[in-house]
Amino acid sequence: MIIRIDKLQVEMPMHGEPDPDAAAKVQELMGGRFGEMSTFMNYTFQSFNFRGRKKVKPYYDLIANIATEEFGHVELVAATVNGMLTGASDGDDIHESPLKQYKGQGNAHHFINTGLGAMATNSLGQGWNGEYVFNSGDLVLDLLHNFFLENGARMAKIRVYEMTDHPSARQMLGYLFVRGGVHALAYAKALEELTGVDVKKMLPIPAVPDSAFKEAQPFTDQGLHGKLYRFSPDDFKDISAIWHGEHPIDGTPLEVEDGPPEGGEPADPPEESVVSSPGLNVEDLQEIAQRLMKNT
Repeated sequence: MIIRIDKLQVEMPMHGEPDPDAAAKVQELMGGRFGEMSTFMNYTFQSFNFRGRKKVKPYYDLIANIATEEFGHVELVAATVNGMLTGASDGDDIHESPLKQYKGQGNAHHFINTGLGAMATNSLGQGWNGEYVFNSGDLVLDLLHNFFLENGARMAKIRVYEMTDHPSARQMLGYLFVRGGVHALAYAKALEELTGVDVKKMLPIPAVPDSAFKEAQPFTDQGLHGKLYRFSPDDFKDISAIWHGEHPIDGTPLEVEDGPPEGGEPADPPEESVVSSPGLNVEDLQEIAQRLMKNT
C-alpha cells in the first residue's frame, strides 16, 4: 500500500504569468511515453509482479521504493500544469467569451474538459497508454529497461526545458533532473551488481550535466543527487545494499534517507469561476465545508 502525505515533494511556489502553451508542453512529462505516469506505472507493475522477491530482496525493494517516489513526481507535474493555467481567463462573465484570448494556444482540453487542470495525456492531448508498461519478469531486462526509461525521461525534460522559460516549469524541471538522475544511477548500480558491467559510465544521458541547468544547482548543492529516500516507515530497508559508495560525477556520498523528503506546501490553486471550478458559489461551498467540520 502507499501512504499519502498531503505535501509536494519539494517547495513549489507558483509564479509567473499564465501560460497555456507551456502547460500543453509540460503535459508530455505527465502522460508521454517517457512521462512520470510511465515511470510510476512501470515500476509499480514490476513490483506487483515480482516473483521470488525474498531471494533477491534488495532489487525488489529498489523498484518498489522508487515507484513510490514517482507517484509524487506525477503530483508535482500536475501542480505545475495547474499553476501555469491559473488565471488563464479574461473576466468572469461567461457571456463575454472570457477564454477567447487563448484561442489557438495550448490544449483546448485544459479549458473544456478539466476546468484548467492537468490531464493524463501527452503534449498532443493523446491519452497515456498502458502499453507503455514493460514488465518481462526477467530482472536484468526489467532493470535495463528502467535505466533506459529514466534516461528517455531526462531527454524529454531537457527538450521541454528548451521549449519554455516559464519559472514554475523550470523550477519543477530542475528538481526532476536531479531526482531522475538518482533513479538512473540506482538502476545502473543494480545492473552492475548483477552483471559486473559498469553501466554508470554511460551517465549522464543525454550528455549534458545537471550543472548546465541553473535550476538544478540548488538541489545539487543540497546533496539531493546523493540521496535515495526510503518511502516507508519499516520496509524497503535493503535498498542500502545497492545504494552506497560515492556519486560517480562528484564523489558525493550515496546515502539512504529514511522517510520522504521534507517537501513543501500542497498545491492549492485558486478557484476559477469562469470554468465553474470548483462549482457552485465559493461562499456557499465554504459555509458547507465549515458545517461539515463542526459535525465531525
